[in-house]
This record gives sequence, C-alpha cells and structure tokens, in this order.
Amino acid sequence: MAIKVLVVDDQEVVRAGFSALLTAQPDLEVVGQAGDGAEAIELTKSLEPDVILMDVRMPVLDGLAATRRILAGATPGEPPRVIMLTTFDLDDYVYAALRAGASGFLLKHSSPDELAAAVRVVAAGDALLAPSVTRRLVEDFAKVQPVVPITPVHLTPRETDVLRLVARGLTNRQIADNLVLAEQTVKSHVSNILTKLDLRDRAQVVVYAYEAGVVVPGPRR
Repeated sequence: MAIKVLVVDDQEVVRAGFSALLTAQPDLEVVGQAGDGAEAIELTKSLEPDVILMDVRMPVLDGLAATRRILAGATPGEPPRVIMLTTFDLDDYVYAALRAGASGFLLKHSSPDELAAAVRVVAAGDALLAPSVTRRLVEDFAKVQPVVPITPVHLTPRETDVLRLVARGLTNRQIADNLVLAEQTVKSHVSNILTKLDLRDRAQVVVYAYEAGVVVPGPRR
C-alpha cells in the first residue's frame, strides 16, 4: 500500500513542487494539500494521511500549533507522522516542534531523494530524521531549558545505554556495533524504551533524554 502524504505549506509553489516530487514515487501518494494549519487539521480528519509535511511558519495557524492539535486528536496507536519543513537548520521552532510530537524535520532545500526517503523513514517509525542535525538543534535548545536529571527507573541498564545512543542520533546498526549486540536485539530494546516511557518515536526519545538529563548537551560523554 502506498504511503499517504498531506503537504502543508502557505506557498502554493512549494506545495506543488513537493507534491510533484512525491507523486513521482511509486510507493507514495499525495492525498491532499493545505495552505495553513487550520486547513491541515480538517484535511487530516477527512483524508487520514500517514505522513504530514508541515511548514513551520504559516498564517491563520502555524505548523507547531497545528501539529499539537492533530496529534492530540489522533486515534490512539495510529497517529499520523509529522515532518516539520524548515527554511533554516536553526529554526527556533524545531525544538518546540519535537516536543509537540513531530517525528523529525526536513530542510526545504533537501533533494528529491532526501524528501522521499524522509517520508518512508518516518512512516516506518523506526528512525529519527536527519539525526546529526536534529541532535545539534536539540542540544542548542536544551542548554536553555531547565533540566532536572532523573534516572529512568523503569529501564534496565542496557536499555539506558541504548537510550543514550538513540539520543545521540545513532542508527540501530551503529548502536549494535557500539554495544556489540545483534541489530534485532537493539530494535527490541528501542521498542521497550518507547513502551516503558510512553513515547511515540525516536524523536521523542531524543527530547526525553535531554530534558531528563540522561544525555548532557555538549561533548559526547
């Protein structure tokens, strides 16, 4: 089945461009386009997209507020995945977007291949989009957030190790190599982490790890 995508941007030329690029992919289907956050909310209800490409700055209702409302009203266990579209990689809204439940973000000048790959990755729910850039952004914004270090008591020591590496943007394969584990074992640990901490995806794991002080912004530890 094709991955259903909703494209949300206040610029018609951007919407048309992204839609054309995605429609050219055999496994992707653009089911609708919206020019602002309020329209995106209504179309999400009627079209039930798997992935939403959501611009950050828009009139009527911005992408951050729209993301919050969409995910708050989503069917439990079946929420759409939201990719925030940004013009600059240090957009002030990115950290807040991740906290609102977005699964990642994508720069508007990304290549067609990167765009299609991003949709597939987020739809699968098994990887954080653009991990190295996302990690830097989260670190920058986490520096000014009040952090009260806690111990994720529900996690085993190994799960805590995996949590730290996920937060640093490592893939399952890289985590497996780092901890000398089978990749399937890492996948199981990640699944357990999401379940125990009641998190939606790896993007939320990153936010949790920094806000809880499990990973400290700055040099790797």
